[in-house]
Amino acid sequence: MKISFIGGGNMARAIIGGLKQKGYSMATISVIELDAAKREQLTEEFGIHATEHLPSVANADIIVLAVKPQQLRDLAIFLASFLNQQLVISIAAGIPCAALSRWLNGYRAIVRAMPNTPAQIQVGISGLYAADGVSIEQREQADLLLSAAGSTLWVDDEQKIDAVTAISGSGPAYVFYFIEALEQAALELGFAPYQARALSLQTFLGASKLASQSDAPAATLRAQVTSKGGTTERAILSMEQAGIKQAIIQAAQAAAKRARELGEQLGKD
Repeated sequence: MKISFIGGGNMARAIIGGLKQKGYSMATISVIELDAAKREQLTEEFGIHATEHLPSVANADIIVLAVKPQQLRDLAIFLASFLNQQLVISIAAGIPCAALSRWLNGYRAIVRAMPNTPAQIQVGISGLYAADGVSIEQREQADLLLSAAGSTLWVDDEQKIDAVTAISGSGPAYVFYFIEALEQAALELGFAPYQARALSLQTFLGASKLASQSDAPAATLRAQVTSKGGTTERAILSMEQAGIKQAIIQAAQAAAKRARELGEQLGKD
């Protein structure tokens, strides 16, 4: 299975790194990247073929579009003439399959994917949606490719990819934001910066691991830590009074709305 990435940014590097860790042959992977410094770095780090010439995708089985949403239209229009039954995977946020298919002259073997930044250490999660032109074999290929960067979750409604973007795509930023706040609280309570960082990070790491290894809902795990009349109850009550849970829900809804807006704006031509 030959794979060509168009764009050699962080997400492409994360997936390639995961494939390498899983023992996938780097000789079957190529990257089309305009930046000469990035091409050199990719070649040195992974031993793959990196080029600036788009026609090299003609021999690929899978083409991964790893460019910014604003670049996708012009790229797809140029790419259309080189397609010949390859699977096209787009990781560009917001752009619907219908728009991409239109730019590709009606091509339908398209999977839309939304990975997230923990893919850089192979613990990400990718939401995936297959257009009606994708074969069972190609669906399996897409799953194999994205699972190199972590877990995969298939959805049967393309609009849910916008929701995936809001929850897991943007989600790491929410987590970092909470860690940032917890660190600041620790600093204000008198801890040194390295101590504040250690307490905050290990708390998130440990709690996430505990949740992942338990069948109990998050609400149950929270209740188990929240003794009546104790310190945790006081903290949770303070958060509830400040409307933090609802604010997080509204933030995710705003992110999903923005993903839809981007698709409408960039995919209308």
